[in-house]
Amino acid sequence: MEVEVLFAHNSKLVTKCQLQPNSTVAEVKRQVYSAKKSLNVDRQAIRLSEKGKSLRDSETMQSLSIRDGSKLYVKDLGPQIGWTTVFLAEYAGPLLVYLWIYQRPWIFYGDTRAPIHQTVHIAAACWTFHYAKRLLETIFVHRFSHATMPLRNLFKNCAYYWGFTAYVAYHVNHPLYTSPCTMQVYAALAGFLISELGNFSVHINLRNLRPPGTTVRKIPRPDANPLTALFNFVSCPNYTYEFLSWLSFSLMTQCLPALVFTAAGMYQMTMWALGKHRNYRKEFKEYPKQRKAILPFVL
Repeated sequence: MEVEVLFAHNSKLVTKCQLQPNSTVAEVKRQVYSAKKSLNVDRQAIRLSEKGKSLRDSETMQSLSIRDGSKLYVKDLGPQIGWTTVFLAEYAGPLLVYLWIYQRPWIFYGDTRAPIHQTVHIAAACWTFHYAKRLLETIFVHRFSHATMPLRNLFKNCAYYWGFTAYVAYHVNHPLYTSPCTMQVYAALAGFLISELGNFSVHINLRNLRPPGTTVRKIPRPDANPLTALFNFVSCPNYTYEFLSWLSFSLMTQCLPALVFTAAGMYQMTMWALGKHRNYRKEFKEYPKQRKAILPFVL
């Protein structure tokens, strides 16, 4: 069968694809690329209508009710960059920026010889641990469903992470910084470490759901690790643990900028979690109804 592919922004013809009922959206992308070399398959979003939802590569023409003479629309997503590259850049920055400000450079604090509180050292260790963990997970753990993302995300994500790092580090490492009591520091440190371990446990669980080199999607469920039991209550426990890590860091340092960073991150993760939760419920009819998106019993 012959299917016309049009540009989503102006409905001009891109190409006519020769397809079979079992042909996938991925095959449509390949034929579009053959006809227009500037549209690499990674920068294409195929849709049923001009402003419709992007189709998954694995969906077939038959499942989409595409017939001879039907139309599909392609949106150019713009220049792309690999997910791994973006993650490495946005996570390496906070590591370097924080450790630089941790040394109290003259440009920020002038010539100071004020003693450094033990809490400041602990905070630097926690920050380093978190972002070193993220870098290692990016290289050895994460399996991405998409190979690339828009290039503009690199600048947006780096500005967010690097900027907040400088904001938090400046205040925590300031010569006038005052630490909370020892009990509060070590209780919050314990919460931070448990949350980091929980986050890592969930990432390993999610990695094991997707065989290497595939985009297979399954319902995430707890495994033998007790820290993954949070899957019984929320769809995105990795975000839950991430929030708890930064909440613990904020309590440990008793630093308002750290709490602002935590709130901003929680807002963004909530948006992501709600979207993933909706997709899970739509894709899997047997998806557990008792689960919330990010906060057990609440949200």
